[in-house]
Amino acid sequence: MLLLQLVVILTASRALAWVLRWLGQPRVIGEMLAGLALGPILLGALAPQWQQWLFAADTLPALDALSQLGLVLFMLIVGAELRLPTGSRRSLRTAGAVGVLAVLLPMGLGLLIAPGLQARFAPPGVGFWPFAMFLAAAIGITAMPVLARILKDSGRTCTPVGQLALASAAVADVLAWLALALAMALASSHGDWTPFLRASIGVVAMILLCLGVLRPCLAWLLRRHAQQGHPDGYMLALLLIGTFACGALTHWMHLHAVFGAFLFGVALPRNDALLASLILRLENITVMALLPVFFALAGLSTTAAALDVQAFGALALILLVAASGKLFGGVVGARLGGHRWRDAFAVGSLMNARGMMELIVLKVGLDAGVIGPQLFTILLLIAIITTMMATPMLLALDRRPAAPQLVMPTDAMRHAHPLD
Repeated sequence: MLLLQLVVILTASRALAWVLRWLGQPRVIGEMLAGLALGPILLGALAPQWQQWLFAADTLPALDALSQLGLVLFMLIVGAELRLPTGSRRSLRTAGAVGVLAVLLPMGLGLLIAPGLQARFAPPGVGFWPFAMFLAAAIGITAMPVLARILKDSGRTCTPVGQLALASAAVADVLAWLALALAMALASSHGDWTPFLRASIGVVAMILLCLGVLRPCLAWLLRRHAQQGHPDGYMLALLLIGTFACGALTHWMHLHAVFGAFLFGVALPRNDALLASLILRLENITVMALLPVFFALAGLSTTAAALDVQAFGALALILLVAASGKLFGGVVGARLGGHRWRDAFAVGSLMNARGMMELIVLKVGLDAGVIGPQLFTILLLIAIITTMMATPMLLALDRRPAAPQLVMPTDAMRHAHPLD
């Protein structure tokens, strides 16, 4: 049954990814829609008996294990890819302003609307602050890999708008993941501040461990056992062991394994050859075979009840807050850096690309019980809609001819993932 499930999931994923790619959208949108299609909203409505037989409850633990493995490996790559902005002092300030405002503004708006949503959508026993902080973190996320692919496909990676958007997305991702860690620590406290403080101290300790201890050790080991940035079999096994160990440690802290995997990836040296080797040996199989399982399980977690009139009202409200917060946060930050209005709006529109990173955040919250299936479905639809908006908005706002793409190794390795 597991093999049959994989056949169905991968076929649907590749087919819809090709369709969306043909329509000028990132392939990840097609894969997310494939997950929705296999869930109760489409397949469950058209052929409920087939859907229940194919994805019977007693067969889901095996799929869940595969999806968790895929998430951990993917977050290792995301951490290894992270490149904080470099350049002139002015460009650093501008990227920092855009990144910070494009996170804080939508998060602030999310906290404002949280009281009206908690009574309807928060699971029983979930307090206001865990729910509100999670909603704010989910609204504030930006998917840097998807944003990078949009720029590459439109020929704008090397333009001022593209460079600013990429640097700002790196800053925004760091802030959003820290906010999510805070939300998960609050959720695990259950009204008692002791677990929250313990989890917060654990997060700080993990950051110090990865950046202060593991980073120099890994740099030394990779210089000895990774000729020209390509780790040998023993070194690759050691990297996997470290990834799984850090994931297990953050899971033990009542956070999620993705935090540990991400921090371990951040601890790796910023080496393009190493990143290319990890993409070739780990990411391709992860993206092609394991992450579609994650999308399918996310689709199975949705509910058709999210499509009632009241839920559509909540969807419209959250969509307005999420899209406008990202857009105007990016616009204000870019204007403070001296960019003209059209470029500032183009940067703000790109910051709305949420893609798979949003889905990871949502699944973390659903697994932790901070949100229920109805709000999960609503936020998943918002992630798809806002990501689909990014490309046409960019093309409408940035009408300059596309810059020729110089396929340097860094560009090819960082922005040409199969996921996107």
